[in-house]
Amino acid sequence: MTGFRAVLRKEWTQMFRDTWTLRMAFVIPILELVLFGLIDTNVRHVPTAVFDESRTAESRALVRDFVNTGYFDIRSVAGSAAELRREIVAGRVSVALQIPPDFARRRLNGQPADFQVLIDGSDSTISSQTLAAASGVAFQRSIEEIAGRARVADLPLRIHPQLLFNPDSRSANLLIPGLIAILLTFSATFLSAFAIVKERERGTLEQLMVTPVSPIAVVIGKLVPYLVLGFAQLVVILVLMATFFRVPIHGSVLLLFSLSAIYLFSLLALGLLVSSRAKTQMEALQRAQVVLLPSFLLSGYFFPISSLPLWLRPLAYLVPATYYIKIARGIIIRGAGFFDLWPSVAALVAISVFLVASSARAFKKTIG
Repeated sequence: MTGFRAVLRKEWTQMFRDTWTLRMAFVIPILELVLFGLIDTNVRHVPTAVFDESRTAESRALVRDFVNTGYFDIRSVAGSAAELRREIVAGRVSVALQIPPDFARRRLNGQPADFQVLIDGSDSTISSQTLAAASGVAFQRSIEEIAGRARVADLPLRIHPQLLFNPDSRSANLLIPGLIAILLTFSATFLSAFAIVKERERGTLEQLMVTPVSPIAVVIGKLVPYLVLGFAQLVVILVLMATFFRVPIHGSVLLLFSLSAIYLFSLLALGLLVSSRAKTQMEALQRAQVVLLPSFLLSGYFFPISSLPLWLRPLAYLVPATYYIKIARGIIIRGAGFFDLWPSVAALVAISVFLVASSARAFKKTIG
């Protein structure tokens, strides 16, 4: 650790002089947090058109059942099947409900009554949730009528579902804890990626070569200021999460901060590793983007790891964000403790040690 304090003081001074970088370090994560936090992934009030050829009390009751789910909002009433389809093609509605003229008669005669639901499949989120909601309406009414005809007071099987930790299914409660990993990945990796490149462009890297400073001291000395900055970002994110978005933290905040330090070290070391191999800041930026892309797509934040192809899953377990997302969601949403999360913690520690050692080795080659 020879020369660690000198490198730390130098990096700390340079970081505070770069006011533009400091502003961006806080403005960008806050903007992304607000945008993602305000997005509601639960589909509600989907524009719907109706073509009711039956025009009876039974068909109107079916339409009311659809509206009462909260998923469907009747925007137009079509006069023909062709007009109903044009409403979807034009994009004015996403769902169309067509009730045939014999709907009420078949219901009254105890026969199966058909109706058609047309769903715009161009948006997979809306189509999947509205398909489930429409199927649920038909299934619920079928069960009620079968029980009524059989004069059964209670169904043989009654389910009592209980949604733990997020009973209201709020998107913010699910998105923001995982978003912490993405925001820290973006800011910490990019900030540290410019560290050695700036030294090279300013011509101060040669000065470090002739000073009695060990490579590990340079790496740690450059990591610590950005580590403090990363903690400041984490504090701002957690405060906004708890106050503005009303996302409760069920676990230990101290444990979250402790494990976040390990994650930040891995990100900063990764940024330094990218920086040590880049010649210019633009090259460092491009290399950092290549590294960040797997963190977004393979970490389990956007897509479950189980849905990835088999050959991609091993790569997902090499990404630090994969383990930190499990840690953040476990502590914030489920109130998990250290012993519940130790496999993810152990993997994150191993990755961090490897990245710090690799950064020191790469810097040693750079100044050698």
